[in-house]
Amino acid sequence: MDKTLSGWINGLIGVLIFSGSLPATRVAVADFDPVFLTVARAAIAGSLALGLLLAFRQKRPERRDVVPLVVVALSVVVGFPLLTALALKHVTSAHSIVFIGLLPLATAIFGVLRGGERPRLTFWLFSCLGSALVAGFAMTHGFDASPLGDLLMLAAIIICGLGYAEGAALSRRLGGWQVISWALVLALPIMAALTLGTMPASLAQTGGPAWLGLGYVSLFSMLIGFVFWYRGLAQGGIAAVGQLQLLQPFFGLLLASMLLNEAVSWQMVAVSAAVALCVAGAKRFAR
Repeated sequence: MDKTLSGWINGLIGVLIFSGSLPATRVAVADFDPVFLTVARAAIAGSLALGLLLAFRQKRPERRDVVPLVVVALSVVVGFPLLTALALKHVTSAHSIVFIGLLPLATAIFGVLRGGERPRLTFWLFSCLGSALVAGFAMTHGFDASPLGDLLMLAAIIICGLGYAEGAALSRRLGGWQVISWALVLALPIMAALTLGTMPASLAQTGGPAWLGLGYVSLFSMLIGFVFWYRGLAQGGIAAVGQLQLLQPFFGLLLASMLLNEAVSWQMVAVSAAVALCVAGAKRFAR
């Protein structure tokens, strides 16, 4: 299979998995404290990642890889999950998902800064257009509801874009699943200690949906999704494949409506459809 096509397929699988992250987080924070949820998901995923690295006898990263791995750990293992969990205390998952439309632009910018990519000018026009549509929707519908929630989501998007680009560049040397696994393992000692320190005194009142949400974000959002996503970015290009995230609101809004019975307005659907049209244009002019 062509390497670029393989990258787009892997990237799409990653986006499909990530689409369930915010609805699952929304369900989980109904019973779990956002900080506990953040550190617990990282500790669970880190334990699984450590087992994978030992089982497949992966050699330790070189010294030059340590700093990029720390950046990945701070951004996608800690920063993005914590900021989104805090944001979802103030906004609905359907509303927060719209912000994911800004991720392609953030990822592309950091792809240039950290990955050495140079997309064509037309690519930036399509990427900025899609992001502007999403930002405009948020400004006209979101800030009246919760400025704090929107600011937290915006911060989450910026730090996530950095983590995506840094991890993708590193995946070219280490491999996609190895990057996220080593990042999780680096954070594991601190995350495990914080999990014990922030664990609720009693979990008897925690409902089944919250446990399912924790399980999803730990296994799929924190580990399996990144295996496909980093591989896709490394194969197909950070800026190019990153535009697939413009499709994520489609899947996320559908899940929020089906699983959480959240209202999905026609404006949300229209914005998602409009930004999705930018994927084809951005893909064509990415290189």
